[in-house]
Amino acid sequence: MRVLKVVQAYYPFQEKGGPVVKVRALARGLARRGHEVTVLTADLGLRALQGSNTEVERCEWGWRSKQDGVEAIYLSTLGHYRALTLNPRVIGFCRASLGRFDLVHFYGLYDLLGPAVSYFCRRQNVPYVVEPMGMYRPIDRSFRLKLLWHRSIGNTFWRNAAEIVATSEMEQQELLADGVPPAKLVVRYNGIDPDSFTSLPRRGGFRAKWHIPPEEPLILFLSRLIPRKGADILIEAFARACPEAGRLVIAGPEGEPGYRAYLEKCAKESGVEARVLFTGAVYDEEKKALLADADLFALPSRYENFANAAAEAMACGIPVVITDACGIRSLVEGRAGLVIPAEKGALADALGKLIHDKGLYARLKEGCHRAADQLSWDRLSEQMEGYYAEVLATSHGAH
Repeated sequence: MRVLKVVQAYYPFQEKGGPVVKVRALARGLARRGHEVTVLTADLGLRALQGSNTEVERCEWGWRSKQDGVEAIYLSTLGHYRALTLNPRVIGFCRASLGRFDLVHFYGLYDLLGPAVSYFCRRQNVPYVVEPMGMYRPIDRSFRLKLLWHRSIGNTFWRNAAEIVATSEMEQQELLADGVPPAKLVVRYNGIDPDSFTSLPRRGGFRAKWHIPPEEPLILFLSRLIPRKGADILIEAFARACPEAGRLVIAGPEGEPGYRAYLEKCAKESGVEARVLFTGAVYDEEKKALLADADLFALPSRYENFANAAAEAMACGIPVVITDACGIRSLVEGRAGLVIPAEKGALADALGKLIHDKGLYARLKEGCHRAADQLSWDRLSEQMEGYYAEVLATSHGAH
């Protein structure tokens, strides 16, 4: 198959969150299975990243790279508003190149790139798949703009998809409730690369760097710093569960201007300012060192269509505490962690239970790897390959 994946942000822009990791992993997995994969995305500042691990060359549409069998086209960007970018060269790309693909897979909503490419898909009879990544129901800022998107360019884009991919059973039920035809809807989890976590650094390196005593419990929050993720609840729950000892590490890029300052204020008002550490974004080896030293992972998100960071923690053998608003809950509950309401009292109780109940902690730690085994990108790439084949079979039968 010749597959085009369209996404607003792609590697090396890891600060844009989980979608960057997801699309890259699925693209590589499909390439290993013998498929021709191209990723079409926006240039979010490649010039500033010259000399990084991504080697790029100029092309007609902007920049081009080729890594691990996957071609990436970074369209020149004329302007942007938040995550929305203006990429006029997408028109030339679609006219010249779209016809060589068998199928297109769109990731995310609320951009201009997806609807533009889908317009040419419909004109050229190229079937496409949409993966909303938890975005179909607006849950963060810009509600009016998102509603306008749905009522204008988004409606045709969404309605004409051959298949809709939900990343959890929770999202599947939401999409069914919102009227997505059951025949169009499939479920494929987000995944992890197990090999990335089989050789973690020796325990103690991160603690030594940040002067954290080896005997103190280290609770990890690893995600973008935005209100929906619930780091504010976690700080208050940490103060209650660990009044005298323990460290809370809040790692991740600031996704909302001024939100880190707000969280720091929360830590100060809760009396735990000295024991809450803000590291900023952590990637690659620095991230592995942090995971090697963490005892618990907590993500009290108010909504999370999956929870990639929780999956990575499980792969490292770290029991997790998540809310019942996280899509990964079906893999976690009773096996690799605790699932609770998004409320600070329940969170404080869960943290305290895992810190003090050694038997429970050992049982959940043992279950982490078994739960994570279901999330191999190789397995999920094979599943996605099957879904693509179904789309193509239906499409060819319709013509």
